[in-house]
Amino acid sequence: MELTISVKGNKFTVQDKAQARVLYTVKKKGFGSGRYVLLDASNYNLYSLVQTGEDRKPSFIITHNDIAIMQITCKSMFLDPTINIEGKDISKHPVKYSLVSKDHRNFQILRDDAKVGAIITKVTMAKDLQYELEIENKIFDDYIPLFAVAVDLTFGDMNKNS
Repeated sequence: MELTISVKGNKFTVQDKAQARVLYTVKKKGFGSGRYVLLDASNYNLYSLVQTGEDRKPSFIITHNDIAIMQITCKSMFLDPTINIEGKDISKHPVKYSLVSKDHRNFQILRDDAKVGAIITKVTMAKDLQYELEIENKIFDDYIPLFAVAVDLTFGDMNKNS
């Protein structure tokens, strides 16, 4: 599956690359909060991404029905940038992902140390960031676009300025 995630301010639009139709929207909820909600095309709230740490290495949780299901932790910002995601999907199966990069822009998505996809950062002509997300169809779940949002919130300012 190939998705394009466009960023405009605090809103992320997720489109199916092949059919060019909007599948999801991610919006910041409330003023000053670190909460982003993932809405499907019918505006149904599927998941939330909540920033839990303000320190140099940001951390987040993914919630489903206000219950934390995954922890996202930035392990390294500069030398081999890495974001780890651990928890359980909504069917209670343990999941472990890693987003690994060499340049803050191009990330490989690993699930249990096997490559299952990639997130590529692009800068548009208007100097906005855009993410190309590729993921194996059998691995895809609705929360996967939140990985690109976590990459943006962690490395977005760095990528805009370079």
